[in-house]
Amino acid sequence: MEFLALLLDFILNLNDHLTELVANYGLWVYAIVFLIVFAETGLVVMPFLPGDSLLFAAGAVAAGGGLDMPSLCALLMAAAILGNMVNYVIGKTSGEMLLRRYPGIVRRDHLDRTYEYFQRWGGKTVVIARFLPIVRTIAPFAAGVGQMDWRRYLAFSVVGSALWVLTLVPAGYYFGNVPIVRENFYIVVIGVIVISLLPAVIGVLRLRFAAGEGSK
Repeated sequence: MEFLALLLDFILNLNDHLTELVANYGLWVYAIVFLIVFAETGLVVMPFLPGDSLLFAAGAVAAGGGLDMPSLCALLMAAAILGNMVNYVIGKTSGEMLLRRYPGIVRRDHLDRTYEYFQRWGGKTVVIARFLPIVRTIAPFAAGVGQMDWRRYLAFSVVGSALWVLTLVPAGYYFGNVPIVRENFYIVVIGVIVISLLPAVIGVLRLRFAAGEGSK
């Protein structure tokens, strides 16, 4: 519980924490944000790490001169793409074994929902998933388990990662230090999380509604 409380505090006060980290650790902050984004995407058991909100906060810190914007964007795109590929390889080479040995490693409903996205959107799911918390962590693993061609997967991964970073980081850069936004940054973080989760919630509701209609 203490870890969850610390994580929640970190997420809701990302702007302040990143500013403190830049002041205390300088260039090491690039490594910290790289590892967080890589772990959230590359390790299927880490979907709870901040993603969207971290990018927005990093953009806000860059606007204040604490981080170099081009270097930050390039590093975050590299972290997202590398994380995707590591998770994909794990799913492709060991996914079925891991699911049998550790059935709780991925919630079955999350995996089923990701397969549903793949069936509906195909490779575009890799791009769409990049904007959906939890799904973006499970999608690479599911693509690997499903033996999706790695070249095709990599192509969509690059596009999705670039769109994700180049949407959220500039948003934080241009709006993160607006006085009303900065003074109520925790509300902005919650808003970013809610907006990110909204498509997944709508998808679940549609599936349940369709299931309910089908059972009548």
